[in-house]
Amino acid sequence: MSQILVINFGSQVIHLIARRIRELGVSSEIKPFDVSAADIKRLKPKGIILSGGPASVYEKNSPQLDKKIFSLEIPVLGICYGMQLIGKYYGKVLPGKLKEYGKKNLHVKKQGKLLKKLSKKEQIWMSHGDLVAKLPKDFDVLASTGTCKIAAIENDNKKLYGVQFHPEVVHTTKGNQILKNFVFDICKAKKDWFIKDLKNKLIKEIKDKVKDDYVIMGVSGGVDSSVASFLIHEAIKDKIYCVFIDHGLIRKGELLEVKKSFKKFKFKKVYFVDASKLFLDRLKNVVDPEQKRKIIAHTFIEVFENKVNELERKNPKIRFLGQGTIYPDRIETGKPSKQADRIKSHHNVALPRKMKLKVIEPLREFYKDEVRELGKGLKIPKEIVFRHPFPGPGLAIRILGDVTEERLEILRNADYIFIEELKKSGYYDRVWQALAALIPVKTVGVKGDARTYEYIISLRAVTSKDAMTADWSRLPHDLLEKISSRILNEVKGVNRVLYDVSQKPPATIEYE
Repeated sequence: MSQILVINFGSQVIHLIARRIRELGVSSEIKPFDVSAADIKRLKPKGIILSGGPASVYEKNSPQLDKKIFSLEIPVLGICYGMQLIGKYYGKVLPGKLKEYGKKNLHVKKQGKLLKKLSKKEQIWMSHGDLVAKLPKDFDVLASTGTCKIAAIENDNKKLYGVQFHPEVVHTTKGNQILKNFVFDICKAKKDWFIKDLKNKLIKEIKDKVKDDYVIMGVSGGVDSSVASFLIHEAIKDKIYCVFIDHGLIRKGELLEVKKSFKKFKFKKVYFVDASKLFLDRLKNVVDPEQKRKIIAHTFIEVFENKVNELERKNPKIRFLGQGTIYPDRIETGKPSKQADRIKSHHNVALPRKMKLKVIEPLREFYKDEVRELGKGLKIPKEIVFRHPFPGPGLAIRILGDVTEERLEILRNADYIFIEELKKSGYYDRVWQALAALIPVKTVGVKGDARTYEYIISLRAVTSKDAMTADWSRLPHDLLEKISSRILNEVKGVNRVLYDVSQKPPATIEYE
């Protein structure tokens, strides 16, 4: 039984809440918003967290809560929409009067139990439309912001607590302290969950599921597919087939790096397929980002299926499809709950598969940093485990508009310089992800004594822990100057370099 239940109202970071609790060493489990008070009573949790969500509490068909849950004498923490539900049931909520997104300052008036160890002023992350306007006198208002008078609340007798902001995201600097206060001081939970125990559990699950069959898996050389393939290999040894598809949208030197990695770790069944011409032909003149993703996804599946069919003819015991899908892939692709909004399609999970294979996704409930912890436990080299994320559609979604061989060559070379200089300077490991994007707008420039009319390269480096939120990295000016100078001098076709200083949300990390 999990000690903390997280009730899902459609938040894009719902799993992040549960994961933060696990980081504290406490078991947690997610339940849908329509879970009954009777079901929760049977589960006997130490505490309940109500997540955020995209709806207004006053919208028709917006997700509501079994109000009897508040009478179970189990501590309840409402986050954003969750706090607004508490406000709706006990006080008054103003619908859609103020929309706030991003960093804000929290002014702590009273610590209470929930805000213990917080300073009078703290950085928080807001993302909401409605706000709580009024509560009964037996509720303490613990904190406010410049535009939100009731930003944190507490009613110790009723065991009800709430915050209008998101303590689960990394950019709420004392968010973990708030969750720690709730989990340990208020709920009296005990540590019972440790990630170091997870590797053996996952290996056993893979063994039990696959048994005497074989697994085939597409690999990219990235963190997720590498850790998933190494985990499966650890469980079933040489009964895994790995397939690397070169779709022509990979980074400079990518193919050689992948070949070296699998050779070094003695994977016996690794196959490389060059399908770059097919992908580029199908992407010709395609400018819509979602259409690009779908074309790449369909083509990837087609090429992969052809290779699977070829290998199945040689070994009919290939019955499982392994994937390195992690949670953000799934939550940004579709609707893991009835309330979550789709953000984008993903090549791994958005489309139906024709393959008659059972899917095995050992990382489907994990975030990137947890995957890295598993990778360290598997003794995978640091350069693979801490490699920056790279999207399945590759450079196609870092070239705005039409994808051409000329633009790919320009972007590959610019991106290579950016990453190379980050590594030389020691900043590669200080940022979560860095990338170059090509803006298909030509501007006037001068090289030598000649007028130029060439493309713009945008550099993006972000800090994050899980990709659900991100802030732009404050790289030193002299480093940016060096990178810009190298790109402008060494990459033909570029005469302007920009640095992206937008956060997620409202921006995404990738460009398409």
